[in-house]
Amino acid sequence: RAPPDVRAVGTEPHFFDRNYEKGLEWYRNVMPKTLDGQITMEKTPSYFVTNEAPRRIHSMAKDTKLIVVVRNPVTRAISDYTQTLSKKPEIPTFEVLAFKNRTLGLIDASWSAIRIGIYALHLENWLQYFPLSQILFVSGERLITDPAGEMAKVQDFLGLKRIVTEKHFYFNKTKGFPCLKKPEDSSAPRCLGKSKGRTHPKIDPDVIHRLRKFYKPFNVMFYQMTGQDFQWEQEESDK
Repeated sequence: RAPPDVRAVGTEPHFFDRNYEKGLEWYRNVMPKTLDGQITMEKTPSYFVTNEAPRRIHSMAKDTKLIVVVRNPVTRAISDYTQTLSKKPEIPTFEVLAFKNRTLGLIDASWSAIRIGIYALHLENWLQYFPLSQILFVSGERLITDPAGEMAKVQDFLGLKRIVTEKHFYFNKTKGFPCLKKPEDSSAPRCLGKSKGRTHPKIDPDVIHRLRKFYKPFNVMFYQMTGQDFQWEQEESDK
């Protein structure tokens, strides 16, 4: 929201998955008012994994630009579990939920925390409606290590002047994430909300190893489909 030409709604509207039957007028009223030349944006991460979303968005405006933030699917699954755990402390352990059969090492791909990370599968659905040129994939890892670099790509993709640059960011050591500040503005910097940066539970290394093996072919397929190597495997071997 920092660039003046971008207007974005604060909450997730969930129009194209949960509220679609309320109609386009309802959606229009949820969205911020914009002037000609301004860009209207919203974010609802679950659209990416909703089968009907690409068709519905395409039928509203086929020239819509789409931005998807992706991160290593193994870390993503653990993060997903951590968030659920904070709301429902009584749920089984990650290890129990991740396997159909622990002895055989069969991953349960129907568990949403795991299924969401099969990015190639979901992207296939979107590519039936939108050309790759209308979709920007942002690396969740680089968003932390080089926020200005990733934001430069976003601004270029949206046809905006590069207003958000290095001087807008500083690293918050407590959270482990960059925070955004407006250099000309003395107001408090914007950091990610309370739900971000939670400490992940300790997961059995064997489970992580099996998950990496499970995701690897899907990751490779995703790299080929997007023409981008997110280096998730390489990142693992560095650890």
